[in-house]
Amino acid sequence: MRAAVLNHGELLVRDGVDEPRPQMGQALVAVKACGICGSDLHFAKHGASMLALTKEMSGTIDLGGDLDLDRDVYMGHEFAAELLELGPATESDIKPGTLVTAIPILLGMDGIKPIVYSNDVMGGYGERMLLTAPLLLEVPNGLSPELAALTEPMSVGLHGVNKAHMQKGEGALVLGCGPVGLAVIAALKVKGAAPIVAADFSATRRQLALTMGAHEAVDPRAESAWAAWTRAGRGTPVVFEAIGVPGIINDIMKSAPTGARVVVVGVCMEADLINPFFGISKELNLQFVFGYDPMEFATSLRSLAEGEIDGAPMITATVPLDQVPWAFDALASPDEHCKIMVMP
Repeated sequence: MRAAVLNHGELLVRDGVDEPRPQMGQALVAVKACGICGSDLHFAKHGASMLALTKEMSGTIDLGGDLDLDRDVYMGHEFAAELLELGPATESDIKPGTLVTAIPILLGMDGIKPIVYSNDVMGGYGERMLLTAPLLLEVPNGLSPELAALTEPMSVGLHGVNKAHMQKGEGALVLGCGPVGLAVIAALKVKGAAPIVAADFSATRRQLALTMGAHEAVDPRAESAWAAWTRAGRGTPVVFEAIGVPGIINDIMKSAPTGARVVVVGVCMEADLINPFFGISKELNLQFVFGYDPMEFATSLRSLAEGEIDGAPMITATVPLDQVPWAFDALASPDEHCKIMVMP
């Protein structure tokens, strides 16, 4: 089979990749669509740094073991796929031929492995892959593979909004309108938050923010996000940081109103500095968020399938496997592309 891989920091398309074989409790699927995630872009450029930072941490569960960047690395965790067959002694109410998605975790006799970056677990940038049979979710209502593949990134946005504990009548300020910021906006819209004020330097992404549910979208060069909130909002906003570059958190702490809740969904891959005096003086609540839970994943799929969220405007291109290297380069331009779907 064929798969796009990362090797020595370079995206390559391999022929003759070993076919995955399902174990008990697993399912073999044919990938129909897989979104390119911002974390994949980060990993392609900063994989060694990400692995080093991961090793510095304690208090987390080790799911991946050692990853060798000098060997082929399989990626792709935002997928929709057709169920082909189940592993030995494995039962499921979902029948072969059904379009499915699943949380990107592979359970097997050798433990738990994330379907994110791996030398041996196939991801969505390949023709076929393995999924955990009990985690499969049937894609309902005839939702297309491209839209179903948005379930994973939409779950990230929903998780951030849930962690914010939005109260009735509260509005939000979303800083950064890339895919994560847009997923936050979509979740806020479903929750009924108002007003939703967004800010981004890109005119294309500001328009997408309005399409996904923001009531205002401003260019910080013309009007600061805080001035926009003062003009269009009411009370104290819940602030979502979806930019992920050094200095942003400190700037937010410096400018946010007293008592504001700040939810960090953007991933900054560099060391950063904050001045605690700003947070202490204003009694700010700073919440970092990551991932999602199974209920949020299922809820996001349902929201897409029932039309509560229209993810179609986010998908700005679809490409075959051969164009995955091009797609990674193209996503560096925020005015041209938001979410590119790989269609193996």
